[in-house]
Amino acid sequence: MIKRFQKMFMMKCLAILTLVLATGCQKLNNSQQVAPAYDTVTVVNNMVIDENSVPIFPKKAALTTDTARRFSIELPKRCSVDWNNQNVISVVPEEKIEVVRLDTGDKLPDLKVSNYDFKKVTVRQALDKLLDGVDIDVVEDGSISEKISGTISTGALSDAVELMAKMGRVYYYYDAEEGAIHLTNRAKWLIKMPQNETIIMALLDAMHGADMRNLLVDWNDKTIVFEGNYQTEREVAKIIADIASKKYMLAWDVDIYRVYPRTDNPIVWMNMFPAFGDKNIKMSIPGVVGRAVVVGPEINTKTLQEFMYQQANVVLISQGTFAIPNGWQSRFDIGQCSKEERLETDLIIGATAKYGDFGGRNKIDAKIVLRTSNGELTSFTIPSTIGDNYVIVGIPTHSFVTTPETLISPFAELVVFMSPRLISIVDPASVKTTANGALVGDALRAFLNE
Repeated sequence: MIKRFQKMFMMKCLAILTLVLATGCQKLNNSQQVAPAYDTVTVVNNMVIDENSVPIFPKKAALTTDTARRFSIELPKRCSVDWNNQNVISVVPEEKIEVVRLDTGDKLPDLKVSNYDFKKVTVRQALDKLLDGVDIDVVEDGSISEKISGTISTGALSDAVELMAKMGRVYYYYDAEEGAIHLTNRAKWLIKMPQNETIIMALLDAMHGADMRNLLVDWNDKTIVFEGNYQTEREVAKIIADIASKKYMLAWDVDIYRVYPRTDNPIVWMNMFPAFGDKNIKMSIPGVVGRAVVVGPEINTKTLQEFMYQQANVVLISQGTFAIPNGWQSRFDIGQCSKEERLETDLIIGATAKYGDFGGRNKIDAKIVLRTSNGELTSFTIPSTIGDNYVIVGIPTHSFVTTPETLISPFAELVVFMSPRLISIVDPASVKTTANGALVGDALRAFLNE
């Protein structure tokens, strides 16, 4: 009886164990079939981003934003060309250009100077000796080491101080409340410009060409404020005197293209001859890189684009205008007027030109330089008559590539179209012009025959 009970007990235990094992296996199978749910996260620059996160950015330096840095009131004026209304010769009225120094301080006391000598001393030393016994101090705002010598027989104190400051190539201002004359190497000026914006552009371009920056232009009251030293003042005075005396300015309207040949071959520029005729191809000037072709007025932006479209895809990269006083230099920054960021936006077109007698004929004698931040790329000396245009070809786009490899075709190239204009500063009452200043009819013929 006891054995029978033990046997039944063992059978029940075995059944329970079997049931437990079966349940465990079923749970294991279910766990293998249903994967646990995890949150999906994105890692960006070592930062975990999910749907509930707030973007966190690294701190940036306190620098002007790119779009604010590019803002310029000049750009709409200089980055567009009306090719349908271009005047190769025009006149602008002659108006006075005045330069006024700012921040000159208070008026000096009305004192007289007589029989005063100074020899090989600094301006401060000369003034200290002159003002000995007078309650006026002399303060140097910066290092001033120029030595001066001279004699003042008689005159006002203000004239004496002005003379010594000019001899030492420094500037001064008097603070009456402080009772001190301050000497400095730098000063600020205001240029009162004529109303014609072409002259303002010419002065700005000439000043840019002389590497002057930080010019404050008020286009409403036609004034320019600039800072500089004695050399800066002399450069500006020379530019203004040049505009006033030579009576000419030169300007260029410019288009810059990138050209992609449709085949694995470069553009055949010799095809310009059958396309435009021999008479319209006037001169060919090779450079270290590229070639400048002087062409007649029949070859303009429209006809040139039509010619290039036959062999290639053409993209206008930049467009604009710049002007210079006769004989001066200036520059056109392609990046300032570019349609978007491109390889060529680092390119600068520098120009120096003079209009006048060239071997018995009146011509525009120009030197055009193409350069980047890495230095000069190429240059051309181009003599041309009024009405001629320049086409610069053969500048490989790969000249601007900075990486070992590129997707740009090796046959892609830069093409620059430049159309020079002559601006004469005259009395408009003496010359017959149109409303926009262009010479017409007999006046134009008389001007060309001068």
